[in-house]
Amino acid sequence: MDEMELETTGGMEMSEATPVIRVEALEKAYGKTRALRGLDLTVDEGTIVGVLGPNGAGKTTMVRILATLLRPDAGRAEVAGFDVVAQPDQVRRRVGLTGQYAAVDELLTGRENLELVASLSHLARADAGRRASQLLERFDLTDAASRLAGTYSGGMRRRLDLAASLVAAPSILFLDEPTTGLDPRSRLAMWEVIRELVAEGTTVLLTTQYLEEADRLADRIAVIDGGRVIASGTAVALKAQVGGERLELSVAPGSDIEAAAGAAQPFGQGRAHIDEDAGRVTLPISGGAALLPSIVRGLDGAGVRLADLALRQPTLDDVFLALTGQAATNHTGEEAA
Repeated sequence: MDEMELETTGGMEMSEATPVIRVEALEKAYGKTRALRGLDLTVDEGTIVGVLGPNGAGKTTMVRILATLLRPDAGRAEVAGFDVVAQPDQVRRRVGLTGQYAAVDELLTGRENLELVASLSHLARADAGRRASQLLERFDLTDAASRLAGTYSGGMRRRLDLAASLVAAPSILFLDEPTTGLDPRSRLAMWEVIRELVAEGTTVLLTTQYLEEADRLADRIAVIDGGRVIASGTAVALKAQVGGERLELSVAPGSDIEAAAGAAQPFGQGRAHIDEDAGRVTLPISGGAALLPSIVRGLDGAGVRLADLALRQPTLDDVFLALTGQAATNHTGEEAA
């Protein structure tokens, strides 16, 4: 699929802001599997860039390279002006990382977890205790500070994990699907913390499969597929590239969804997408509400019984589908690449 270009070619748009992350032609393979195929990306200082992509697209591989946990096979990447291969120690002093799973020691208390990270970050004992107290308060964990992390809920472990990544006050934060598995309330709380960090000047690179998360948080979004950026821009710009309104219809139990798609297709401006599990057909159209009577008559003539019929504006899900050929899915397993 050709890359969708917004304002420039080959990756994120150029702006007058200062890029603190710069990735050029990055490649990485695991045996015969090419996880990254010449990926280009820039992230401006003090912004949130959301990275979307299907499983195996290369998101986690990219983050691990930027965090100096993996070496690329080709290309180059700079973080805060330092080369991730030639100057890894300089990079590590400036970044924090929260992976897909909470990396806390369940046999230590919440406070002990943070003090351990502080010690590994070479903070003095007094500074380590002070920093742990600050972060426990910020993440609403003070009352649980003396409890073993193994007794924490999933949301509490996630907050502790994020707190641990902030012990050394990094200027750049990598968040690799940080809200996977959280309930809606915990996810909203995590979003608020991320917004606060960026308001204070932190730069965030966020990988996610929650499209609402990218829509709510990201200043810019990059869509990765097949190990390269295939589209980038603001959420508004990406949605505009997909086109106009969407017809979304759900069939009643027992109705033929293929027949529904076939009856609706003549009114579309693109191919109908069928979600058999949800019993739903989505179709880009042009003409708006004026087409609805004709569409309903066509469905009725095909013997299709409807459960719901609506027009809506494009969403990031439509962008994801148009670019990658598949709907976004939230998952709890780590991607292969």
